[in-house]
Amino acid sequence: MNGKTVTTGIVLSAAALLVALQYGRAASQTTAPSSRIGLVSIRDVFNGSKKYAQYQAQRTKRQAQVAAEIDDLNQQLSKAEAELKVLRAGTPDYLKQLQAVLELRSKVQTRQEFFKQQLMTEDKEWLEGLYQEALQVTATLAKERGLELVLERTEPKFPMASEEVFSVISTHKVLYCGGCPDLISEVITRVDASGTLKP
Repeated sequence: MNGKTVTTGIVLSAAALLVALQYGRAASQTTAPSSRIGLVSIRDVFNGSKKYAQYQAQRTKRQAQVAAEIDDLNQQLSKAEAELKVLRAGTPDYLKQLQAVLELRSKVQTRQEFFKQQLMTEDKEWLEGLYQEALQVTATLAKERGLELVLERTEPKFPMASEEVFSVISTHKVLYCGGCPDLISEVITRVDASGTLKP
């Protein structure tokens, strides 16, 4: 073999090796596993859940019942105040009617405040339960899918109210994640399928 043949062989071998390396790199890029990070929007899970819709419907019904009760008390109060106006101040009848008016006013205020506190407590407890269930379902799904991490990604809605802007900016953490599996619909399906957490 002369020097030319050896040199040509070396060049061809190097070129073949370079092509093989490039092909291997391209193949590994196209066959690389998809992202091992998943995304879930808890707000979308809540809004899409049948359980949440049922709870909201029952909550609205309760609000309407209490509003009707308070409206009835206000009508009684208006009637009592009208009767008080026709009585002469300082008489026993006036004092008796004044007591009835003050008691009705107190009853209206007490009922309104109690219902407000009751509703806040019920909402907090119920939403905590739904959130815990969504977290458990998300963890199970992540394990099944082989995901290492699931991030909360609730997209901001534009335009935003001026008082919401800084809150959204400080809490909106996942700005982009290409190729990350979105688990929202599966989480909603499993949360609704479970028999726990009745409204």
